[in-house]
Amino acid sequence: MDRTPDAHRPLARRSLAGRSPASRPLRPFRAAPLVALAAASALLVAGCSSSSGGRKAEENSPGTAAGKATTPRMTVALVTHQAPGDTFWDIVRKGAEAAAAKDNIKLVYSADPNAGNQANLVQNAVDQKVDGIAVTLAKPDAMKDAVAGARAAGIPVVGLNSGLSDWKRLGLMQFFGQDESVAGQALGRKLNSVGARNAVCVVQEQGNVGLTQRCDGVRKTFGGTTQILYVNGTDMPSVKSTISAKLKQDSSIDYVVALGAPYALTAVQSLSDAGSKAKVATFDLNKQLTGSIKKGDIQFAVDQQPYLQGYLAVDSLWLYKNNGNYSGGGEQPVLTGPAFVDKANVDTIAAFAAKGTR
Repeated sequence: MDRTPDAHRPLARRSLAGRSPASRPLRPFRAAPLVALAAASALLVAGCSSSSGGRKAEENSPGTAAGKATTPRMTVALVTHQAPGDTFWDIVRKGAEAAAAKDNIKLVYSADPNAGNQANLVQNAVDQKVDGIAVTLAKPDAMKDAVAGARAAGIPVVGLNSGLSDWKRLGLMQFFGQDESVAGQALGRKLNSVGARNAVCVVQEQGNVGLTQRCDGVRKTFGGTTQILYVNGTDMPSVKSTISAKLKQDSSIDYVVALGAPYALTAVQSLSDAGSKAKVATFDLNKQLTGSIKKGDIQFAVDQQPYLQGYLAVDSLWLYKNNGNYSGGGEQPVLTGPAFVDKANVDTIAAFAAKGTR
């Protein structure tokens, strides 16, 4: 008897036009996601070994060859809540583009930090009859109807980056990202280890569940005081002045915890403006931030590997359509982090960050 859930049955094909070795994982990835990734790797390895062995014809079947796929052209929409100027999403997009190039996929990228507008972008993808949608769920309730519409249209939907607590409730097939609560707790323990006493967690977007979970996680494990500071992440001069004002108001703050690389780099400027001796730690990386870790302006970062999130999300839709695979058995997320980047391993990570992939 076929026990595959209806939501996970492969769709009929449509006719369409046209860990880094230096990263230090904070906990083992779950077994189910690893098994799923191993299965996907095995599919590609079979193509690599097709020139030898006794089942050459089977191994050379369409869709299993390594390198660029020869399967029919697909269209996949990647819809995120990227805010203007947030370079984190450039890395996600590069990973998605690499998977699309390999899998003969036309990738349609769109983004809007406003949840209502993001939901409309998902609906646009449904109207265009794409073959799959990868979406972030920073504000899951606002995305619920749009995701339901995609599923009703028979379009497989996977989640990435934001929404680990809600992806199954909304009916997504798979999820690729970081447990933000676990990441926050790890950073809180790190603050304990360096002797911090009073940290301010800077939230650049109110209502973003992932950001809230990060600060809540810090508060859960950090033995000192955790304050929350809301800033307007779309206005960097305002971010700078708001952090500066907070540091001037409370000179006992010894750590600023940023929730994204651009905001961490701005926080460094705020320290100077305020004459503060506080230090900066952050979530997420970019090329400029690795340089700041080298110089000691930023103490460490929690890396969730955004390139991997984009890559796996797009690649999973190809695997599902062409081989019926879904990672984690449709029950477990595939975790891409967290891991720390600091002076001990930043040189290796910086080489990848320079290429815009970390």
